Amino acid sequence: MIKSLIRTVPHYPHQGIMFRDITTLLKDPAGLRLTIDNIVQRYRDVKIDKVAGIESRGFIVGTPVAYQLNLGFVPIRKRGKLPAETAGRDYQLEYGSDRIEIHLDAIQKGDRVLLVDDLIATGGTAEAAVKLIEEMGGIVVECCFVIDLPDIGGRARLEAMGQQVFALCEFEGG
Repeated sequence: MIKSLIRTVPHYPHQGIMFRDITTLLKDPAGLRLTIDNIVQRYRDVKIDKVAGIESRGFIVGTPVAYQLNLGFVPIRKRGKLPAETAGRDYQLEYGSDRIEIHLDAIQKGDRVLLVDDLIATGGTAEAAVKLIEEMGGIVVECCFVIDLPDIGGRARLEAMGQQVFALCEFEGG
């Protein structure tokens, strides 16, 4: 059901891209509940200290997961969006680079962290987030996504780093 509620927008934001839009999933009460419940069920008996979500759709999914698991939520944001002292990590985009940041006091040494985002494509942002969590002394328990685009290689990229990866559904192609 989850996959059927995800809209595909052809040629967005660039020609040839098949954008997987979760807003149609999020606006559906049953779809939203099923998404969060499936993720929570997977991690209910796993030792996790915090849920970290990548801006911005990782916030939408990660916060209710953290709430249901009775854990704190840590936002991983784009450069300059967090008000206190941060640690940051640069990563490559198709055209250029970007940076994500996390508050210095967000992750403690030994914290077991579930990393959440809506989609794994090339894996650049997720890889930067994993490295940032690890640099702060955290341990990434698993990288969790609503959607995996396996043909683009992000999952393989994270697995090559030794990360466990889970996705609720996948779409072939881009």
